[in-house]
Parts: sequence; C-alpha cells; structure tokens
Amino acid sequence: MSDNLTTKTIRVAAAIIFNDDQQLLLVRKRNTTFFMQVGGKLEANESSEAAIIRETFEETGCHSHIVQSLGRFETQAANEPDHSLIADVYLLQLEGQPQIQAEIAQMKWISVDDQHTPLAPLTREIVLPWCVNYLASRETEAAATQIG
Repeated sequence: MSDNLTTKTIRVAAAIIFNDDQQLLLVRKRNTTFFMQVGGKLEANESSEAAIIRETFEETGCHSHIVQSLGRFETQAANEPDHSLIADVYLLQLEGQPQIQAEIAQMKWISVDDQHTPLAPLTREIVLPWCVNYLASRETEAAATQIG
C-alpha cells in the first residue's frame, strides 16, 4: 500500500462463483485489461450483501444467493491508479447460466491454477489462494466421506 496521502479508497462487493467443473467465473469490464470477480461499487446506503446480489444480476443476468461471507479485504484497485480497494467478498451460487450484461466486455471460467489470464490484484492476491484452499478442503471432505 502506498504512503501517498492522496490515495483514495473504493468500496466494492465481489463474488466468488464456481461452476460444476470447479472453475471460477471472471469478468473483464469494457475498456479495461484485467479480469476480476463479478461485483462492483456499493450504492449510497446499500449493504454489501444487497450490492453483490444486485451487481451479480446486472453483470450476469442471473439471480443468486449468498452461500458464505469471506470477509473484508484491502488491496490495490485494478483499473483506477492511486486508489485502494476495500472488498467484501462472498461465495455465491448462481441460478442459471451467466450471460454478458451491463458494462461487461468479456466473461470466462478459469481453473484456479490459471497462469495466463491477466488478473486484478484482489483476484490474484486474495481470491485465488482462498479458492485453492477451499477446493482442496472440499476434496479432502469428499475423500473422507467415501472412506468412512
């Protein structure tokens, strides 16, 4: 984090969404380079929970529900220089197949070990490590259930 006193903060809600193949849904907004989580800025007096449900619908055309709150994380903003990002991150379940909507230029599913997609700092530093651990723990639980 920069010590620059002019650094501004952006507050967002961000979604972790998996498909049945344990791939992570990412989007790239128009006129940007980096792929990131579905989500966006909170509106005035909007809770982060309401924002992530609204943003998910606006960006994917799908209704969704929150499975788990992962917490609040701070990192560098991907597309706005000299801005830090505070993100409330949620694991979501989609109802239906996502389609490009709103300001989204591109949407893709990636494996958690993807090394080629240009990723936003939140995705690279926070989300992917969490996803790797989450999927590994689910595999361990599934194996223990089969043995037991």
